[in-house]
Amino acid sequence: MRGDNEFSKTAYRVSVISILVNIFLSLTKLFVGVFSHSAALISDAVHSASDVFSTFIVIIGVKLSAKANDEDHQYGHERLESIAALILASVLAVTGLGIGVSGVSVVLKGDYQSLMIPGKLALFAAALSIAVKEWMFWYTRKYAKKINSDALMADAWHHRSDALSSVGSFAGILGAILGVRILDPIASLVICLLIIKAAFDIYKDAVSKLTDRAADKETTRRIRKLIIGCEGVKNIDELKTRLFGTKIYVDVEISVNGSVPLSSAHMVAQAVHDKIEKNLPEVKHCMVHVNPYKGNDLKG
Repeated sequence: MRGDNEFSKTAYRVSVISILVNIFLSLTKLFVGVFSHSAALISDAVHSASDVFSTFIVIIGVKLSAKANDEDHQYGHERLESIAALILASVLAVTGLGIGVSGVSVVLKGDYQSLMIPGKLALFAAALSIAVKEWMFWYTRKYAKKINSDALMADAWHHRSDALSSVGSFAGILGAILGVRILDPIASLVICLLIIKAAFDIYKDAVSKLTDRAADKETTRRIRKLIIGCEGVKNIDELKTRLFGTKIYVDVEISVNGSVPLSSAHMVAQAVHDKIEKNLPEVKHCMVHVNPYKGNDLKG
C-alpha cells in the first residue's frame, strides 16, 4: 500500500520537474513561433503553458487525497484525486477548443497565400518539443503507476497530448515551408481533436472512479482466488467491489461450517480480510460477512 509520505514526495518531485520543463518549452515555442511566423507552433506553446497550470492542480489534488481519515471524511480523501483529474480534463478540453477555434477562423477566411511561411527554426522547436514531451509522458507515467495516482496519470497523458500536438505542428510547419500553407492552420485543427480526445479519456476514467464502478474482472478473479484459498471457507455467497478514487473497497459474504464456535468463524473471516488486504495493496478495506454453510462446496 502506498505510504502517504512517499506518495506526496514522489508526486511533488515529478510535478516540479514537469513545471520546469513546461515553462522552458512554452517560452521556447512561443518565441520561435512568433519569430518564425508559425501559428501551429504558437498554438503548441499555449498548450504547453496550460500544462503548467494543470500540474499545480495535480500537486493540490495529490496533497489533499493523501490526508488521513478524519471525522468528516471517515473513508478518506482519495476521491479528491479523481476530482483533480476531472479539472485537468476540463483544462485540456478548453485548451483544445481554443486552438480549434483559432484554426477554423484561419481556414474559413480562405486567404491562405497571405499566411506567413514559417522559418526552419520552427521545425527544430517542434522536433525538440516532441522528444521532450514524449520523455515526460513516460517519466510521469512510470511514477503515476508506481504510486497509483490518478491525477499524476492524467498529467502524464497531458504530456502525451502535447507530444502529439507537436507532431501536428511539425507536419503543418513542414507543409507550409514546402508551399502548402494551409497545412499550418489545419495542423491546429488536428491538435484540437487530439487534445479533446485525451480530455475525454481522462474524464471518463475519473467519472468511473467517482460513481462506485466495480473493480476490473482480473482484480475480482484474484480476490476470489484468495478467498477460496483460505481454510474454512466453504463458499463465496456474494462478492462486491467498488472503486474509491485510486482504492478499492471489497464486501464479501462467505459460508463456513455452521457448527463451529463463533470465535472459529470469526477467525476464518479475519483470515480472509487479512489475506485480501495484504496481497492487494489497492484494496483499502475488506468487509467480510459470515453465513452458516448449507449445500455443496461451490467455492463461489
